Amino acid sequence: MKSKSLLFIFLFLSLFASANDTIPQRPNIIYILADDMGYSDIGCYGSEIKTPNLDKIAANGIKLRSFYNNARCCPTRASLLTGQFPHTVGMGEMVSPETAPLQTGTYQGYLDPKYPTIAETLKANGYNTYMTGKWHVGERAQHWPLTRGFEHYFGLISGASSYYEIIPQEIGKRHIVLDDKEFEIPKDSFYLTDAFTSYAIQYLNDQKKQHAGNPFFLYVAYTAPHFPIHAYEQDIAKYEKLYEQGWDVTRTNRYKKMIQLGLIDKRYQLTERPADIEDWDKVADKKQWVRKMAVYAAMVDRMDQNIGRLIATLKANKQYDNTLIVFMSDNGGCAENVDGRNFNDKNVPIGAKGSYVTYDYPWANVSNTPFRKYKKFMHEGGMITPCIIQWPAKIKAKTGFNEGVGHIIDLLPTSLELAGVPINNLPGQSLSYLWNGKAMQPETYFWEHVGNKA
Repeated sequence: MKSKSLLFIFLFLSLFASANDTIPQRPNIIYILADDMGYSDIGCYGSEIKTPNLDKIAANGIKLRSFYNNARCCPTRASLLTGQFPHTVGMGEMVSPETAPLQTGTYQGYLDPKYPTIAETLKANGYNTYMTGKWHVGERAQHWPLTRGFEHYFGLISGASSYYEIIPQEIGKRHIVLDDKEFEIPKDSFYLTDAFTSYAIQYLNDQKKQHAGNPFFLYVAYTAPHFPIHAYEQDIAKYEKLYEQGWDVTRTNRYKKMIQLGLIDKRYQLTERPADIEDWDKVADKKQWVRKMAVYAAMVDRMDQNIGRLIATLKANKQYDNTLIVFMSDNGGCAENVDGRNFNDKNVPIGAKGSYVTYDYPWANVSNTPFRKYKKFMHEGGMITPCIIQWPAKIKAKTGFNEGVGHIIDLLPTSLELAGVPINNLPGQSLSYLWNGKAMQPETYFWEHVGNKA
């Protein structure tokens, strides 16, 4: 009798283990957000900038032709985190200063606590949650990441900063924090993009050591290539000769490559260079303009190198196959300049510590090839972004560009579906139709920002 009982227990446990093996494990989820990067700024979307790691992710997953953000930093981040349109959660414009009286409403300038973030929801459902990079949805300490569901955070609370330091003019206005404490920047060998990645890698390694049985959510919000344009000389050197051809030739070359890649159809003509951008042949100070774009390209290049570091860590930790990775930008290329801030030391090279400039609107026009307008405008140049989705365990590599249409509000329902969490009261839809063969459901998108509407 005893042997029969033991046999029954053995068979039951074997069947249970076998059934368990067939249950799909919930995926890890990583969002990677670039900052002020245009539609044509990475290799697989037509750029001459070297982005081999992003290109490989794209080759192993899905590339969307038509994916939309909210055309500016704060509104996009608000939708990414909450799955709501930005006005719903109080981020119709930009963040309010931490010293300003606390307001409420559509333009209050911080995330409405009534709406849970992806970190809060996933954490409540068994995920570990981490973030590195730019926050920009609440300046006051009561609105920082650890109060909105993230277990650990390293990054910039504010919208922009020198990549090497907090400059004297911005001490007290710009906060780089570790968890919820001010972070003291090392005086030597600090570069913001590298630091964001190093902490992300630390979190991935800690996850493996301390929470190996749990899925995780990691949000890496790079500031690159947002101004001030700062980069290592060895990265800049790759591009200086290249941009001596100027913005007209560079933009035309990108357009031709986009047609070759199948990203756009040759029926769609390249928009004309705006009248306020000079013909390159007539530009007086070509050397300075070449340097600006070379630095910008180097920032994108360095970001890609760091994404390669993340991928290598995932593979080393055996976290790679069951990790959904989504890469996108918060808005199009930025046409702003910062000359009026008087932060720039003209005695140091553009891109070095002490410089503080932008690449300006002639090059932003190149970033947004083939479209019109820039960041904050409700034109394609402002609000369309590359979007790459990879999940080795479930998504088979797709050639060409996917015809589906998506919006940043669709990321949260996608993540909740994959995590097995009910989707309630969200305006977007899961993007899983892109790989599971189901049809896209009709969806309405709308935009408004500083008077620009679509």
